[in-house]
Amino acid sequence: MSDPDAPVFPLPVADTLVACHDCDMLYRKRPLREGEKARCGRCGALLYTRKPNSIERSLTLALAALILFVLANAYPLLNFQFQGRVQQSSVLSGVRELYAQGMWALAVVVFVASILAPLLKILALLYVLLPLHFGRPPWRMAPVFRWIETLHPWAMTEVYLLGVLVAFVKLSDIATIVPGVALYSFAALIVAMAATDAALEPEAIWERLETRR
Repeated sequence: MSDPDAPVFPLPVADTLVACHDCDMLYRKRPLREGEKARCGRCGALLYTRKPNSIERSLTLALAALILFVLANAYPLLNFQFQGRVQQSSVLSGVRELYAQGMWALAVVVFVASILAPLLKILALLYVLLPLHFGRPPWRMAPVFRWIETLHPWAMTEVYLLGVLVAFVKLSDIATIVPGVALYSFAALIVAMAATDAALEPEAIWERLETRR
């Protein structure tokens, strides 16, 4: 194979082109070996790269995210201690409380963004990555993999955690609040999901699918 840092050449077909983020020069996108990089011949900026062991790393991180998700929903998020009374709060109990107070629309949004969408995204990733790891493309992989991109904007776990931290700061003046296991698990879940997105390389998945057909 030619030098991975050498520029690639233009093509008239739009979906085979990649644009340089620095100078907007268009190049033909060609397959790379693991660890190789393609750079712009005009400005030297990185066009794209082939991450080593992308599927395996993404699978490991997705499994870690699933474990953290279970912990984040199985244990208390915060423990409130006020005038001798102790109350535990979890992710799901917050949704139930919003619904009980008549704010059902907000309850649905919180449920989707903090529980349903992240869980579906993790399960969809495992559905795609686990069979590919063992050399068996899953049934209807293409629509499921595209569905993952659709779920991405809805899996807003970091927004939910930010809301929890704001409530923590406001309530800390009137009550004793002890962070629970779920809070740390939720924070770690955000890191794990972000790392999964960073390690995931769609080109490697499509190439693995093509070689198994």
